[in-house]
Amino acid sequence: MNYIPFAFPGLPGVGCAFGCGPDTMAFTGASDPEAVIATRRALREELGFSVWHSLKQEHGVYMVFEPEFDTLDQPSIEAGDGMAESRPGRALAIKTADCQPVLLAHESGKFIAALHVGWRGNVADMCGRSVRSFCVRYGLDPRELLAVRGPSLGPGEAEFTAFEREFGEKFRPWYDYRTQRVDLWRLTRDQLVAAGLDRDRIYGLDLCTQSLPLFFSYRRDKTTSRQASLIWIKKEGV
Repeated sequence: MNYIPFAFPGLPGVGCAFGCGPDTMAFTGASDPEAVIATRRALREELGFSVWHSLKQEHGVYMVFEPEFDTLDQPSIEAGDGMAESRPGRALAIKTADCQPVLLAHESGKFIAALHVGWRGNVADMCGRSVRSFCVRYGLDPRELLAVRGPSLGPGEAEFTAFEREFGEKFRPWYDYRTQRVDLWRLTRDQLVAAGLDRDRIYGLDLCTQSLPLFFSYRRDKTTSRQASLIWIKKEGV
């Protein structure tokens, strides 16, 4: 299987994996749904989780806690752009093709979350809203959280020619008028810090989806293929 593993320091009981091509992991736009199912099943077998949770992502800020449906073999049922989980063996899957997948874990290893953060999510402070909801739901302190941002549109490629309309003056510190680029990676990190996370506990895979053909990129290819980024609490003994 094609994926990049990630391990939070000191949290061996939490698994993370960032998928990459050539196999799409989303039903949207897939020419062969059975191939999507086969890819997901192979990931489940190799990584050791038992349930696949994914959402109808809408570029919003809605969080789903303890998602109900196993969507490994079918399109997503619940709508939202963030999930949180406390049950072992249940993988939270975020589908992206330039947007940022942000995975969160509590230092106890007992609570996890997965966020879909596109530029619209940045504008709406998806990170801050989700961290607050996550902490309130499980009684956590944001200083106890760790985060990792997966492969996504890098600062060298994130061109926004309608910055004033799409972002606005509030986001000027992350925008370079000379190149018309927004540093979305730094923006997400800063929003997580503003939400209370320790900057030293925020990690990033600085791999640009548009620049690297290893990944699906909507901006580059204008297709709807997706890679999936997953986080799960490992079962005892796995």
